[in-house]
Amino acid sequence: MIKLIVTDMDGTLLNDEHEIHPDFWEIEELLNNKGIMFAVASGRQFYNLESKFERIKDRMMFFAENGTHVVHKGKDLYVNPLDKTAAMDFVEKGRELSNTHLVLCGKNSAYIESKDDSFFNEINKFYKKIKKVDDLTQVDDTFLKVTFCNFNGVEENTYPHLEEYATDYKVAIAAHVFIDITSITANKGNAISGIQEELNISSEETLVFGDYLNDLEMMQNAKYSYAMKNAHPEIIKASKYLTNFDNNENGVLKTIEELGLLKKEYAVKS
Repeated sequence: MIKLIVTDMDGTLLNDEHEIHPDFWEIEELLNNKGIMFAVASGRQFYNLESKFERIKDRMMFFAENGTHVVHKGKDLYVNPLDKTAAMDFVEKGRELSNTHLVLCGKNSAYIESKDDSFFNEINKFYKKIKKVDDLTQVDDTFLKVTFCNFNGVEENTYPHLEEYATDYKVAIAAHVFIDITSITANKGNAISGIQEELNISSEETLVFGDYLNDLEMMQNAKYSYAMKNAHPEIIKASKYLTNFDNNENGVLKTIEELGLLKKEYAVKS
């Protein structure tokens, strides 16, 4: 029996316009009434996720910032910070790269020093608390990750410059334009594993959905691991199952219906 459902957000639960399908709210309530917890695991900031799910935030679990910050019922369950010296080194590294913008992700806020409007408009989709500063190296916070943004694509243009750090840090391609660096032990999979142990929920009782490379470890912590139809090839390879519908076709909710987790008379819409 499924007790925990964890889904990525962008490219997975959300459509390409970053919208939650209207059916979600009734489906989550049905699942909750059956004792199934619904959680989201995202590279997004906790405050952004909380605002997205304002009406049910008191019963949801949030695996924010790629699993570095886990919150349930308004309480921090887990924080896996990035060493401050390392964070500052990555800021300096990012400044050396062409066509690159940086987000220094703290527990209290996200911080940027770029004044590029297109960059701000893009990250504003994923961070609710953002502070513009003159110098990222002067910020005082608990740092969770450093995000590099390259609108030309990070897999081809940014990752080659950061690959050497992958032995000591988690370097995760989170989207076409974003790459995240966190503590080596920080990822969605490790965070979910810790929560499974705390709540006495097994991998056989866990269902997960993901689409991009920062979801890789998450796929290994659930018997029912689903790559979205629109997922990166490596995620499809790592997952046990593939959804029949993509994120723009309400693939997560339709798969939940296909697995028989809803009452028979309920039909998920496209």
